[in-house]
Amino acid sequence: MPRQQQPATRPVHRRSYDQFCATARALDSVGDRWTLLIVRELLAGPRRYTDLHADLPGVSTDVLASRLRDMEQSGLATRRRLPPPAAASVYELTGRGHGLMPVLAALAEWGAPELAERRPTDAVRAHWFALPLLRALDGLTHAGVVEAHLEEGEFHVRAGGAEDGAAVYGDGPAARADARIALDVEVCLELAQGGLTLAEAVKGGRVEVSGDGPLAAELRGQ
Repeated sequence: MPRQQQPATRPVHRRSYDQFCATARALDSVGDRWTLLIVRELLAGPRRYTDLHADLPGVSTDVLASRLRDMEQSGLATRRRLPPPAAASVYELTGRGHGLMPVLAALAEWGAPELAERRPTDAVRAHWFALPLLRALDGLTHAGVVEAHLEEGEFHVRAGGAEDGAAVYGDGPAARADARIALDVEVCLELAQGGLTLAEAVKGGRVEVSGDGPLAAELRGQ
């Protein structure tokens, strides 16, 4: 019996600003609600759909699935199957998706003054403070992984940058950290708003640094 041919997948025709402008073209790809926040989550490395949904409070399953599908078609993200025993699908950014890192960092810096007051309905995840911390670590002589401990959780960042395509930060403790810091959300906010430097926070006892390597020593101002 001849094999029945499956119908070809029809491309999704997304709305466009129809403007011959680089900004408009960029917004055609990432201007939809939730897209840039999905990019924020995927900057931490490959994530399962369930993990993305858990760390994007308020997004519906239909919208999340739609945005991920759009991101795949736009070349911003890919989906792959992990080998056993995991046997799960994960989403990860492409090189073009990683290129949005400075865009997210600039938006975080621009939006920091809006965090003056936390609303009762605001969710919070520790790794959402990774981008401001990365900016605070900019300019360090020594590169390495810094593990950050907050009351809300743990995350880690790669001080001194990362290789192309590598995660610039991650949720949870690091497999291997070159330095560890303990701080609170208030310090993170002051770092994000530019009212405090990391060196000042360490000197004032508001950030505790542990570790024996050169990166930890530099963070302690030694």
